[in-house]
Amino acid sequence: MGAYDAELTALAAVARAALVRTIDAEGTWDADPVWREAFAEVPRHLFVPYYYVATTGGYERRWGESPDRAARERWVRGAYDDTPLATRLRDGELLSSSSQPSLMARMLVALRVGDGDRVLEVGAGTGYNAALLAHRLGDDGLVTTIDLEPEITESARQHLAAAGHHPAVVTGDGARGVPERAPFDRIIATCELPTVPRAWLAQCRPGARVLTPLATGLLALTVQDAGHAEGRFLPHPAYFVPLRGEVRTHPRAVSLDGLPGRAREQEPFRFLLGLTRGVPGPREAYALWEREGMPDRERYGVTVSGERAWAWLDDPDGPYAWPLP
Repeated sequence: MGAYDAELTALAAVARAALVRTIDAEGTWDADPVWREAFAEVPRHLFVPYYYVATTGGYERRWGESPDRAARERWVRGAYDDTPLATRLRDGELLSSSSQPSLMARMLVALRVGDGDRVLEVGAGTGYNAALLAHRLGDDGLVTTIDLEPEITESARQHLAAAGHHPAVVTGDGARGVPERAPFDRIIATCELPTVPRAWLAQCRPGARVLTPLATGLLALTVQDAGHAEGRFLPHPAYFVPLRGEVRTHPRAVSLDGLPGRAREQEPFRFLLGLTRGVPGPREAYALWEREGMPDRERYGVTVSGERAWAWLDDPDGPYAWPLP
């Protein structure tokens, strides 16, 4: 390693320690401090050899192999910012990203991983999240990550190897799971889905936990058996790139025209609209939301039972329930 490479590695270590302190301050891993060690030791910059930063004119590409020394230093510092990093663009559309580290930490804590658990990650991305899981569980075949794009899985595999981890990296439709690697004790998705794929439940052991983005929330389900699961949303908002695959749908756009101005500013209300996809209509939904005390995300949940799946407020058998696709 040359002198400058050693200097860059030292700079990365300092930036990584600062990121860990930022997440420390939020108290995120008080419930499971083992994740602090993972974030302190897994080098995020190895998983983002280049990324894009939004600017007023589009995107600026930051690259670890830039011939300009100052640019390389900006790249390594930026790799440890507590922000999502765009890693793949196509015709201006974001295809893949490395999620905000503090959000990743909250999700991993909420997944409640235990020693010996078999984990499926849907949405390999850069491979960074799989590396954190592999650091926690080891490289004994317990971690599987899947993505639809061969380009993404190949680069994730290379990044993981550079960091010294070798989980199973699979190319395929994440909505179908990875039956040949099942059964799983935990499933975590790092991409947005319109519903809960039934294939996941069939590949889980009874009592398994599934954590998946839905609308703009994070849904935590407990699996009862291959056809039944139920759970509630975590309190934090979450925004992810949609899953690419056969189950992707485009929910009907919901207009807020005619609603009070404050409705447009209330993110929890917009979450309700995204979750129910405009059924009931925006006016009726807003009246319900006000009448029920402006509920936040954790009062909502989802039940999957056989061919049916529905979202609900407060009680799965209560008066307020809406079908999922």
